[in-house]
Order: sequence, then structure tokens, then C-alpha cells
Amino acid sequence: MSCTCLIPFYNEHDRILRVLEQVTKTKAIDEILCVDDGSSDESADLVKKHYPVLKVIVNPKNLGKTETIKTGLQQAKGDYILLLDADLRNLNYQDIEKAVLKIEENQDVDMVILRRINAPLVIKLNRGDILLSGERILKKKDLQKILQDQKNKPSGFQLEFAINKYMMVNNKIVYWMPSSALNTYPMYKRGFLKGLYKIFSMQTNILHYIGLKHFILQELFFCRKKLV
Repeated sequence: MSCTCLIPFYNEHDRILRVLEQVTKTKAIDEILCVDDGSSDESADLVKKHYPVLKVIVNPKNLGKTETIKTGLQQAKGDYILLLDADLRNLNYQDIEKAVLKIEENQDVDMVILRRINAPLVIKLNRGDILLSGERILKKKDLQKILQDQKNKPSGFQLEFAINKYMMVNNKIVYWMPSSALNTYPMYKRGFLKGLYKIFSMQTNILHYIGLKHFILQELFFCRKKLV
């Protein structure tokens, strides 16, 4: 199998460089695609300057995370896609390496989610360390089906829960593996009030997309087993 790492980003400045520092150490990855979602800062230029061998795709305007991943997927060559957020802290390439190699050994597994084991307790209590983790490896053909679903087409920050729902509905085999990574909260990027509003908007948007019933089902049953 081959694996493409797909990293969408928007105004991440040097945060994406810290992520790439680890990703580029991962020998199990065959391709790295960085997709700039119409950033208004110098993020894309920084990536090109520090990692000139990497492919950087630039959206002419801001389209949102889901559409940005769809753009990158059109050019991805791998059989499997490793999705990574660009604002991660404490990312360790060894966690990525282990997960990619493990799914190579177990190709009956449809997805591995990198669980943020160092997430705050409140995040763990609502299982956001798994359900909302943007770090996951899945088959390209499955991700294509999710993004091409016209009836239940995800947008914005709905993608993780859309993937979860697809995996549950289709009885796919999903496990988690530990990751030391932490995301950067919106309050840090936008300020306290704007950050809280962003989180509220994201949660409302997600709940509207999957519905209360499936939200509860994911909270209770989705991805309960560790891949060892």
C-alpha cells in the first residue's frame, strides 16, 4: 500500500512548520500534500521556503476544511490517506510511523484514529480526543465516497463526524492508537470571546449535520478499541 499525508491549512504561520518537521521524518509516508485554504498570511510561502520539495496546493479563496481536503484528495496518489491538522502541538513522528505501519500490517482495518491521549480531561469526558481528532488514516476510496455523497455532503468542520458516521453505518473496522499531539484551541488564535464563539459554531454545525441520535451513538459506541 501507499500513503499520502494530506494537511489542510489556513493562516497557520509557523505552526504548520512544526507539524511538517515531524511529518517529513516519517519514512512510512509516500507523499505529503499541503493545501492552503486561501490564507491571508505567509503560510504557503513559509512552507515553500522551508520545504521546497513538498507540493503546496493553493485555493484561490477560503473554502473551508472539508472542501480543502477534497481539493487535495483529487491529487493524492496514495491508497491510504493520513489526515493531519496543521496547528498541532507536540506531534511526534513516531506516533505517525507506528500507525501507518500498523494499518499496513492489518489491511482489513478501515481506519485508525490517532487519539489525543494528552487532551484535557473535559475533552476526554466527551470523547473529543477520538471523535474530533483530525489525525486519522483511512482508505482513499472511503474518503472519496464520503466527500462525494450529495445527499449527506459534509462541509466546514463536519468532516470528522461525517467520517465517523460513514464508518458506523457501513460496519467498517475502526481502531484508535495513541498520539501525543494536541490541537491549538481557537481562543489562542482568535482571542477568548471569538474563540468561544468559534467552538460554539462548530459544535452547532456538527450537531445539525449528524443529528442528536447519531451524535449520541458516536459518543457511546464508536471506536472503542485500541489497535495493538
